[in-house]
Amino acid sequence: MRLDGKGAIVTGAGSGFGAGIARRFAAEGARVVCADINGDAARAVAEEIGGVAVTVDVGDGASVDAMAKAAVQAIGDVDILVNNAGITHLPAPMEEVSEDDFDRVLRVNVKSVYLTARALVPQMKARGTGAILNIASTAGLSPRPRLNWYNASKGWMITATKAMAVELAPSGVRVNALAPVAGETPLLKSFMGEDTPEMRAKFLATIPLGRFSTPEDLGNAALYLCSGEASMVTGVVMEVDGGRCI
Repeated sequence: MRLDGKGAIVTGAGSGFGAGIARRFAAEGARVVCADINGDAARAVAEEIGGVAVTVDVGDGASVDAMAKAAVQAIGDVDILVNNAGITHLPAPMEEVSEDDFDRVLRVNVKSVYLTARALVPQMKARGTGAILNIASTAGLSPRPRLNWYNASKGWMITATKAMAVELAPSGVRVNALAPVAGETPLLKSFMGEDTPEMRAKFLATIPLGRFSTPEDLGNAALYLCSGEASMVTGVVMEVDGGRCI
Protein backbone atom coordinates (compact mmCIF):
# COMPACT_ATOMS: atom_id res chain seq x y z
CA MET A 1 0.00 0.00 0.00
CA ARG A 2 2.73 2.42 -0.98
CA LEU A 3 0.23 4.99 -2.29
CA ASP A 4 -2.34 4.62 0.49
CA GLY A 5 -4.35 7.81 0.81
CA LYS A 6 -2.90 9.40 -2.34
CA GLY A 7 -4.97 10.85 -5.15
CA ALA A 8 -3.73 10.33 -8.70
CA ILE A 9 -4.68 11.33 -12.24
CA VAL A 10 -3.47 9.14 -15.10
CA THR A 11 -4.12 10.46 -18.60
CA GLY A 12 -4.51 7.97 -21.43
CA ALA A 13 -5.60 5.46 -18.79
CA GLY A 14 -8.08 3.70 -21.03
CA SER A 15 -5.49 1.37 -22.57
CA GLY A 16 -1.84 0.40 -22.80
CA PHE A 17 0.72 1.87 -20.46
CA GLY A 18 -1.81 4.22 -18.86
CA ALA A 19 -4.09 1.35 -17.91
CA GLY A 20 -1.14 -0.55 -16.47
CA ILE A 21 -0.13 2.44 -14.36
CA ALA A 22 -3.69 3.03 -13.17
CA ARG A 23 -4.05 -0.62 -12.14
CA ARG A 24 -0.75 -0.60 -10.23
CA PHE A 25 -1.56 2.64 -8.43
CA ALA A 26 -4.98 1.37 -7.38
CA ALA A 27 -3.48 -1.90 -6.14
CA GLU A 28 -1.17 0.15 -3.92
CA GLY A 29 -4.02 2.12 -2.36
CA ALA A 30 -4.31 5.24 -4.51
CA ARG A 31 -7.60 6.89 -5.48
CA VAL A 32 -7.21 6.96 -9.26
CA VAL A 33 -8.85 9.19 -11.86
CA CYS A 34 -8.69 7.40 -15.21
CA ALA A 35 -8.69 10.16 -17.83
CA ASP A 36 -8.91 9.39 -21.53
CA ILE A 37 -10.35 10.86 -24.71
CA ASN A 38 -12.15 7.50 -25.08
CA GLY A 39 -14.70 7.78 -22.29
CA ASP A 40 -15.87 4.17 -22.61
CA ALA A 41 -12.33 2.86 -22.26
CA ALA A 42 -11.70 5.10 -19.24
CA ARG A 43 -14.88 3.86 -17.60
CA ALA A 44 -13.97 0.23 -18.20
CA VAL A 45 -10.61 0.59 -16.46
CA ALA A 46 -12.08 2.75 -13.67
CA GLU A 47 -14.79 0.16 -12.97
CA GLU A 48 -12.17 -2.60 -12.87
CA ILE A 49 -9.98 -0.82 -10.29
CA GLY A 50 -12.59 1.09 -8.31
CA GLY A 51 -11.48 4.42 -9.74
CA VAL A 52 -13.16 7.42 -11.33
CA ALA A 53 -13.46 7.97 -15.08
CA VAL A 54 -13.15 11.36 -16.78
CA THR A 55 -13.33 12.03 -20.51
CA VAL A 56 -10.65 14.54 -21.51
CA ASP A 57 -8.96 15.99 -24.56
CA VAL A 58 -5.48 16.67 -23.14
CA GLY A 59 -4.70 19.14 -25.91
CA ASP A 60 -7.61 21.42 -25.02
CA GLY A 61 -7.25 23.84 -22.12
CA ALA A 62 -10.91 23.95 -21.14
CA SER A 63 -11.12 20.15 -21.19
CA VAL A 64 -8.02 19.78 -19.01
CA ASP A 65 -9.33 22.38 -16.54
CA ALA A 66 -12.62 20.47 -16.35
CA MET A 67 -10.71 17.24 -15.74
CA ALA A 68 -8.77 18.83 -12.88
CA LYS A 69 -11.96 20.18 -11.32
CA ALA A 70 -13.74 16.83 -11.63
CA ALA A 71 -10.75 15.04 -10.12
CA VAL A 72 -10.66 17.28 -7.06
CA GLN A 73 -14.39 16.84 -6.56
CA ALA A 74 -14.10 13.07 -6.85
CA ILE A 75 -10.88 12.23 -4.98
CA GLY A 76 -9.81 15.38 -3.15
CA ASP A 77 -6.19 16.51 -3.42
CA VAL A 78 -4.30 15.41 -6.53
CA ASP A 79 -0.97 14.17 -5.19
CA ILE A 80 0.20 12.45 -8.38
CA LEU A 81 -0.16 13.44 -12.03
CA VAL A 82 0.86 11.04 -14.78
CA ASN A 83 1.05 12.60 -18.25
CA ASN A 84 0.74 9.40 -20.23
CA ALA A 85 -1.61 10.27 -23.12
CA GLY A 86 0.31 10.34 -26.37
CA ILE A 87 0.12 9.73 -30.09
CA THR A 88 2.46 9.34 -33.03
CA HIS A 89 2.41 9.89 -36.76
CA LEU A 90 2.91 6.98 -39.13
CA PRO A 91 6.50 6.29 -40.19
CA ALA A 92 7.39 8.57 -43.08
CA PRO A 93 10.20 10.81 -44.32
CA MET A 94 10.15 13.95 -42.18
CA GLU A 95 9.20 16.25 -45.04
CA GLU A 96 6.24 14.08 -46.00
CA VAL A 97 4.46 14.14 -42.63
CA SER A 98 1.35 16.29 -43.05
CA GLU A 99 0.96 19.55 -41.21
CA ASP A 100 -2.20 18.21 -39.57
CA ASP A 101 -0.32 15.17 -38.25
CA PHE A 102 2.53 17.36 -37.00
CA ASP A 103 0.10 19.67 -35.18
CA ARG A 104 -1.74 16.70 -33.67
CA VAL A 105 1.47 15.13 -32.30
CA LEU A 106 2.61 18.40 -30.74
CA ARG A 107 -0.84 19.12 -29.35
CA VAL A 108 -1.15 15.79 -27.56
CA ASN A 109 2.48 15.08 -26.63
CA VAL A 110 3.70 18.59 -25.87
CA LYS A 111 0.91 21.07 -25.19
CA SER A 112 -0.80 18.64 -22.81
CA VAL A 113 2.12 18.78 -20.37
CA TYR A 114 1.80 22.56 -20.23
CA LEU A 115 -1.98 22.41 -19.81
CA THR A 116 -1.95 19.85 -16.99
CA ALA A 117 0.80 21.79 -15.23
CA ARG A 118 -1.22 24.99 -15.52
CA ALA A 119 -4.25 23.24 -14.05
CA LEU A 120 -2.64 21.22 -11.26
CA VAL A 121 0.76 22.62 -10.26
CA PRO A 122 -0.69 25.56 -8.26
CA GLN A 123 -2.47 23.25 -5.83
CA MET A 124 0.63 21.05 -5.48
CA LYS A 125 2.77 24.11 -4.73
CA ALA A 126 0.22 25.35 -2.21
CA ARG A 127 0.43 22.04 -0.33
CA GLY A 128 4.22 21.79 -0.67
CA THR A 129 4.10 18.29 -2.11
CA GLY A 130 3.36 16.38 -5.29
CA ALA A 131 4.75 14.05 -7.92
CA ILE A 132 4.48 14.50 -11.68
CA LEU A 133 5.47 11.71 -14.06
CA ASN A 134 5.81 12.27 -17.79
CA ILE A 135 5.74 9.21 -20.05
CA ALA A 136 8.38 10.01 -22.64
CA SER A 137 10.04 7.42 -24.90
CA THR A 138 13.35 5.97 -25.96
CA ALA A 139 12.53 7.88 -29.17
CA GLY A 140 13.45 11.06 -27.31
CA LEU A 141 16.86 9.64 -26.37
CA SER A 142 17.80 7.47 -29.34
CA PRO A 143 15.56 8.45 -32.26
CA ARG A 144 14.43 6.00 -34.92
CA PRO A 145 14.35 7.18 -38.55
CA ARG A 146 11.00 8.12 -40.13
CA LEU A 147 9.42 9.08 -36.79
CA ASN A 148 11.13 12.46 -36.72
CA TRP A 149 8.43 14.70 -35.26
CA TYR A 150 7.31 12.07 -32.73
CA ASN A 151 10.96 11.73 -31.67
CA ALA A 152 11.18 15.49 -31.29
CA SER A 153 8.01 15.69 -29.20
CA LYS A 154 9.40 13.13 -26.74
CA GLY A 155 12.74 14.92 -26.64
CA TRP A 156 10.80 18.05 -25.70
CA MET A 157 9.06 16.12 -22.92
CA ILE A 158 12.41 14.98 -21.51
CA THR A 159 13.76 18.54 -21.44
CA ALA A 160 10.48 19.79 -19.95
CA THR A 161 10.74 17.16 -17.21
CA LYS A 162 14.17 18.39 -16.15
CA ALA A 163 13.14 22.06 -16.36
CA MET A 164 10.00 21.41 -14.32
CA ALA A 165 11.99 19.44 -11.75
CA VAL A 166 14.44 22.29 -11.16
CA GLU A 167 11.73 24.93 -10.90
CA LEU A 168 9.37 22.95 -8.68
CA ALA A 169 11.90 21.36 -6.33
CA PRO A 170 11.83 24.28 -3.84
CA SER A 171 8.04 23.79 -3.64
CA GLY A 172 8.40 20.12 -2.73
CA VAL A 173 7.10 18.87 -6.08
CA ARG A 174 9.09 16.14 -7.84
CA VAL A 175 9.01 15.64 -11.63
CA ASN A 176 10.37 12.57 -13.39
CA ALA A 177 9.91 10.73 -16.67
CA LEU A 178 9.85 7.19 -17.99
CA ALA A 179 11.31 6.27 -21.36
CA PRO A 180 9.73 3.00 -22.50
CA VAL A 181 10.66 1.19 -25.66
CA ALA A 182 7.82 0.23 -28.00
CA GLY A 183 5.27 -1.87 -26.15
CA GLU A 184 2.16 -3.97 -26.52
CA THR A 185 -0.14 -0.95 -26.75
CA PRO A 186 -2.53 0.46 -29.36
CA LEU A 187 0.33 2.62 -30.69
CA LEU A 188 2.61 -0.30 -31.57
CA LYS A 189 1.21 -0.75 -35.08
CA SER A 190 1.58 2.98 -35.75
CA PHE A 191 5.24 2.94 -34.67
CA MET A 192 6.04 -0.01 -36.89
CA GLY A 193 3.92 1.08 -39.84
CA GLU A 194 2.57 -2.45 -40.11
CA ASP A 195 2.16 -5.20 -37.52
CA THR A 196 3.73 -8.26 -39.12
CA PRO A 197 5.98 -10.98 -37.68
CA GLU A 198 8.83 -9.65 -39.80
CA MET A 199 8.42 -6.07 -38.54
CA ARG A 200 8.13 -7.24 -34.92
CA ALA A 201 11.32 -9.26 -35.33
CA LYS A 202 13.09 -6.19 -36.73
CA PHE A 203 12.04 -4.07 -33.74
CA LEU A 204 12.83 -6.78 -31.18
CA ALA A 205 16.32 -7.16 -32.64
CA THR A 206 17.13 -3.67 -31.32
CA ILE A 207 16.13 -4.57 -27.73
CA PRO A 208 18.84 -6.56 -25.89
CA LEU A 209 16.35 -8.21 -23.50
CA GLY A 210 14.40 -9.36 -26.53
CA ARG A 211 10.88 -8.22 -25.72
CA PHE A 212 8.64 -5.17 -25.82
CA SER A 213 7.76 -3.05 -22.77
CA THR A 214 4.52 -4.11 -21.08
CA PRO A 215 1.92 -2.09 -19.16
CA GLU A 216 3.06 -3.95 -16.04
CA ASP A 217 6.67 -2.84 -16.59
CA LEU A 218 5.55 0.77 -16.77
CA GLY A 219 3.22 0.39 -13.79
CA ASN A 220 6.03 -0.91 -11.60
CA ALA A 221 8.46 1.84 -12.61
CA ALA A 222 5.79 4.53 -12.23
CA LEU A 223 4.93 3.26 -8.77
CA TYR A 224 8.50 3.68 -7.60
CA LEU A 225 8.96 7.18 -9.00
CA CYS A 226 5.63 8.42 -7.63
CA SER A 227 6.00 6.84 -4.18
CA GLY A 228 7.79 8.02 -1.07
CA GLU A 229 10.57 5.55 -1.85
CA ALA A 230 11.76 8.01 -4.52
CA SER A 231 11.55 11.08 -2.28
CA MET A 232 15.11 12.11 -3.27
CA VAL A 233 14.61 11.43 -6.98
CA THR A 234 13.65 14.28 -9.32
CA GLY A 235 14.53 15.24 -12.88
CA VAL A 236 15.30 11.63 -13.78
CA VAL A 237 14.44 9.97 -17.09
CA MET A 238 14.28 6.25 -16.29
CA GLU A 239 14.73 3.97 -19.30
CA VAL A 240 12.34 1.02 -19.23
CA ASP A 241 13.58 -0.34 -22.48
CA GLY A 242 15.29 -3.69 -22.09
CA GLY A 243 18.65 -2.09 -22.90
CA ARG A 244 17.60 -0.45 -26.17
CA CYS A 245 19.40 2.84 -25.38
CA ILE A 246 22.74 1.25 -24.44
